[in-house]
Amino acid sequence: MNSIIKLLQKDKRIILGLMSGTSLDGLDMALCEVSGSGKATRLQVRKHETVVFSEELREKIKEVFAKESVDLQKLTILNVYLGEVFAEIVLETLQKWQINSQDIDVIASHGQTVFHAPKRLHKLQNMPNATLQIADIDHIATKTGILTIGDFRQKHLALGGEGAPLALYGDYFLFSSEEENRILLNIGGISNFTFLPANNTFKEIICSDIGAGNTLIDFFTQIYFNKNYDENGDIARTGKCHYKLLNELLKHPFLAEKMPKTTGQEVFKATFVENTLQDLGIQTSSKKLSEADLICTLTHFTAQSIIKHIKELPNENNSSNISNLTTSIYVSGGGVHNTFLMDLLKENLPKYKVQNFEVLGVSPDAKEAVLFAVLANERLFGQNKAWQFGKIALV
Repeated sequence: MNSIIKLLQKDKRIILGLMSGTSLDGLDMALCEVSGSGKATRLQVRKHETVVFSEELREKIKEVFAKESVDLQKLTILNVYLGEVFAEIVLETLQKWQINSQDIDVIASHGQTVFHAPKRLHKLQNMPNATLQIADIDHIATKTGILTIGDFRQKHLALGGEGAPLALYGDYFLFSSEEENRILLNIGGISNFTFLPANNTFKEIICSDIGAGNTLIDFFTQIYFNKNYDENGDIARTGKCHYKLLNELLKHPFLAEKMPKTTGQEVFKATFVENTLQDLGIQTSSKKLSEADLICTLTHFTAQSIIKHIKELPNENNSSNISNLTTSIYVSGGGVHNTFLMDLLKENLPKYKVQNFEVLGVSPDAKEAVLFAVLANERLFGQNKAWQFGKIALV
């Protein structure tokens, strides 16, 4: 407790945010200097880096990821193992940055989501919303010697939410503007956004998952092209969109649900695409649909899912008093590097200024890790108990 007491006396804190998303590509780290809390939060990113997971580790996670039935022994062991791996990555990265671990006040670890089960998906009577993240924070704290905060999503569940998305709070604290409406779009494995109206009215903010991001593109790129992802959208650019397939994919019931809502790869998985192809009588690698055509079509699917939800926002249908202001879209996550996808968004959303999140002073690859650093800061220093997410693991 002495370490917490000393920390509470500091005007500024050094918080290392950790984020491993549903793309399973690696651990994003953002070293942040933070002061204040709530709307008075001030944050500067000192350093950021993504450490790519080895193929062996990716395969271990895939064995328990987004599956309704798993080997409980594997899941239990992996929870501890990932905690140790994350701790090793932290220590190695701090050494690379030439920063002493004793200079870090807090680690904020989101963990690795392995299953997301909102009630409207599992449909089990008298059972609550649920979500599960692994990478034990007690092991991270013990191995690094740094106070660690994690388990962020459980408080959201306990307060009646679905455990996601949690970007709302950090987005509101750090990136609200009185000059324009902002859509902070994150394209990871799953796409989500936070709509921040310029009037800064919290109740008018919309934060929601909006469909598949990179997950389906990545999966079929790995299957057909032996690459982890479609770099720059180069494969998609060589293909043609199969509009009959696209229109069927866009009939997915999740896309018709009202925001806010959450989803995961449990919903947008390969069998969804494979079953749609089968229903349409289309075979990949045929004259009707080449492998590149499929990647192109899936990229259009991601783009159209995003576009559909953006057009449902208040500023689009003039139902809000902020409809006459400019709305800018700031994109983060791996999808920002897919130039083909970005071009589709810009072409189909001419009324909006679509930009890389970098212009707001935070790398698009660090943004998610930054947001969990903010939540850890709020857990320790926040005045609003409803925003104090996270469990503390002492050294």
